[in-house]
Amino acid sequence: VDRSRSCPYLDTINRSLLDFDFEKLCSVSLSHLNVYACLVCGKYFQGRGRKSHAYTHSVEFNHHVFLNLYTLKFYCLPDNYMIVDSSLEDITYVLNPTFTKPDIRQLSSDAKLMRAYDGTTYLPGIVGLNNIKANDYCNVVLQALSHVPPLRNYFLREENYSHIKRPPGDIMILLSQRFGELIRKLWNPRNFKAHVSPHEMLQSIVLCSRKRFQITKQGDPLDLLTWFLNSMNVALNGSKKRNSSILTKTFQGEMKIYSRKIPSPETETMERSPFLYLALDLPAAPLYKDELEHNIIPQVPLATLLAKFNGQSEKEYKGKRDSTMKRFEITRLPPYLIFYIKRFTKNLFFIEKNPTIVNFPVTNIDLEELIAVDADVPNTCYDLVANIVHDGDPNEGKGSVPNKWYELQDLHVSDILPQMITLSEAYIQIWALRKG
Repeated sequence: VDRSRSCPYLDTINRSLLDFDFEKLCSVSLSHLNVYACLVCGKYFQGRGRKSHAYTHSVEFNHHVFLNLYTLKFYCLPDNYMIVDSSLEDITYVLNPTFTKPDIRQLSSDAKLMRAYDGTTYLPGIVGLNNIKANDYCNVVLQALSHVPPLRNYFLREENYSHIKRPPGDIMILLSQRFGELIRKLWNPRNFKAHVSPHEMLQSIVLCSRKRFQITKQGDPLDLLTWFLNSMNVALNGSKKRNSSILTKTFQGEMKIYSRKIPSPETETMERSPFLYLALDLPAAPLYKDELEHNIIPQVPLATLLAKFNGQSEKEYKGKRDSTMKRFEITRLPPYLIFYIKRFTKNLFFIEKNPTIVNFPVTNIDLEELIAVDADVPNTCYDLVANIVHDGDPNEGKGSVPNKWYELQDLHVSDILPQMITLSEAYIQIWALRKG
């Protein structure tokens, strides 16, 4: 007899207490195995048998409806029968959002305001991320990458990467799984709340980086971004080849690097090198103040910083014994181009921040002057996709993400005018190559 249709406890489910963003651990035994969510109070418990923590909880608190967090099946305890009811589909979708190809096409075409179960409205993709302790430096990078369409679309469909095999005992596969889960939650059009906790994603970053990056103390978004792009490329079995993974397909360009040693300037060598981002150097900030004793905040056009890659400008790199003069020239542009603006220098005592404002257009920057003569680059114009800015103290950060521009600072989401973006202390930017 199918008793599922007549489960009398479905109205005890409290959707406002359900939060599937946290690690799937039993709240009593801390085990990952066979974990169920109590849909009445939202807590996680292990097992379903008579001596299990879920069974004990159901008897003790009179809570009866449970969801297996791995099989996505619903059970009534302590009677221990499976519940099949279409009214529960919204719960399984929040736990595991899935996207069809038409869903993804629609995401790209137009953004519609959605109403979450808690009554707040939100745009899929433009949702806050919890700052658990000191992980805002991670949040800004995750937010920015979630707005790169080819990357987002790839991770919205789990079948793109779930079959990828890694060597036994390799934990890097966690990185792609958790990033995929986070992307699907950020873009979920049927969320219960208008923010997402990146808890499991951050745990995988701590684990896979062997604690180099922490949730409990601030880090540098650029260090994280560099590590994340390279590690994700490894997790997806990518190499330095251009189309070896979605990461290299999306972000990898190529440049020529010309080097000459200062003691013997007549011999110059050239090598071709792939890149995942371009590092832009800020000129030193002036030390003087104006007559009213205010610090003068200098400004510099983005084009001035990009001149480093025009094949003419030389830069000195000091080694232990001698120095090398280098110049750079771009031979291939990626579909999405990341700029990192070097704002920080470390001296013996503290980290110093250069507050220079970089002026840039939000759309249509043309990089034609940086391209090598023998390079075949059909299109050189880019539009801004994401702008991570650094606010205030050298140990804090915040970021913003477009198309109508929004400022995302952990849980805080607000509209922002395009002209405000160009007045901020830009730190990491992602630009999209114009089609056609």
